[in-house]
Amino acid sequence: QVQVVESGGGLVQAGGSLRLSCTVSGLDLVNYALGWFRQAPGKERVGVSCINPSGGSPYYADFVKGRFTLYRDYAKNKNTLNLQMNGLKADDTAKYFCAAYRIVTAEYLCTTRWGSTPRPYWGQGTQVSVSS
Repeated sequence: QVQVVESGGGLVQAGGSLRLSCTVSGLDLVNYALGWFRQAPGKERVGVSCINPSGGSPYYADFVKGRFTLYRDYAKNKNTLNLQMNGLKADDTAKYFCAAYRIVTAEYLCTTRWGSTPRPYWGQGTQVSVSS
């Protein structure tokens, strides 16, 4: 059974930092691109940052470049994906979702408008709220 579990959300003041973690089980992640998406109330889900199955440089959406860092936590668990978020703004307030999709590139995963499709594999999300 595939499980995607996010953690690390919360309430923070503008300019602050949070680190989100995603743990995936039930998949052989060697062939899966991983990434973080976010969805604000009344808006569509959009890609924030994604990484290729083979690793390498992550893809970042323009609105988070220079502020967010995506990395696999190999020391803890090779199936853990972290998103370090610095310099948070009120506009970053959203529910953040982790996703896994087989044999696609990071950019394809992050830039496709998935809507309500059953794939990628999605977690339940974690809320990030930034007060101004």
